[in-house]
Amino acid sequence: MSKLVATLACRNNSRRLYAKPLQLMGSESVIEYMIRNLKKHSAIDEIVLAISNLKGNEMYADIAEKHGIQYIFGDDTDVLGRLITACEKGGGDMVFRVTTESPFTYLEGLENALLSHKEKKADYTTIAQLPDGVAFELLSLQALKDSHEKGEARHRSELCSLYLNEHRAGYVFNILDIEKELQRPDYRLTIDYPEDLILCRKIIDHFGDREPISYKDLIQFMDQHPAILSIVNNLTDASYVRFYH
Repeated sequence: MSKLVATLACRNNSRRLYAKPLQLMGSESVIEYMIRNLKKHSAIDEIVLAISNLKGNEMYADIAEKHGIQYIFGDDTDVLGRLITACEKGGGDMVFRVTTESPFTYLEGLENALLSHKEKKADYTTIAQLPDGVAFELLSLQALKDSHEKGEARHRSELCSLYLNEHRAGYVFNILDIEKELQRPDYRLTIDYPEDLILCRKIIDHFGDREPISYKDLIQFMDQHPAILSIVNNLTDASYVRFYH
């Protein structure tokens, strides 16, 4: 029986904004906000934190224990290896992947995406035309193991699906669409810079942090408040990891 494990790669070291997952949004950290919302989704069977083994990341184990979820420690640079180990720890054969600086994940789309992923026996599923920091990836554990075994060091980094994208002929890619009126690929809702955090805090100030924010409500709010969105308008980073559409 298939089992979906949300594997969240955690570490503090970042050259743009230190300890991004531990930054506060409202009454709790980004990572805890994400964990709480993921735990509410019936499609996710387990949540496992995939923690860097570098000194200074031990607090993520404390967070996992606080929220009653599992965790593993692994090589800091081998992010792909950590995700594989985390999925195995959770007893899964599919990985739900989001970065731990993505508090506003499009969870409303997960159920249909998972159904499509299973029906098509896909190795990779995502939803296109969403803002940075909102999309998620569904990946087969076997495809990730292939990537780790056959790929190079760059494929084992945070570019976890790079090997699959470079070898598409050998895998089933399943790229889904969202309604045209909800397509906002030019919006930015990830936390990579201090300005991103300011924007996300303003969203939490408006909606509160106790219930998940629906994507439609989020987009409507952003559409109606261009001044808030302008906080991150000029942020660009060639190294930022985007999902493959």
